Amino acid sequence: MAKKPNYSYEKRQKELAKAKKKAEKLRQKQERKDSRPDDDSSTQDEPETAPAISPDADA
Repeated sequence: MAKKPNYSYEKRQKELAKAKKKAEKLRQKQERKDSRPDDDSSTQDEPETAPAISPDADA
């Protein structure tokens, strides 16, 4: 008689592999974020100033 496959084990292994891959992607994303130069982030914090136009200016 042939051995019955253990689907629970296969499913668990697949879930573990998926969780490991997700954790690795998250770690790499965090590394990229941390390695970004500080120069770029400081320019994003300062909004560009534009002349204020009031809605009543046309009237």
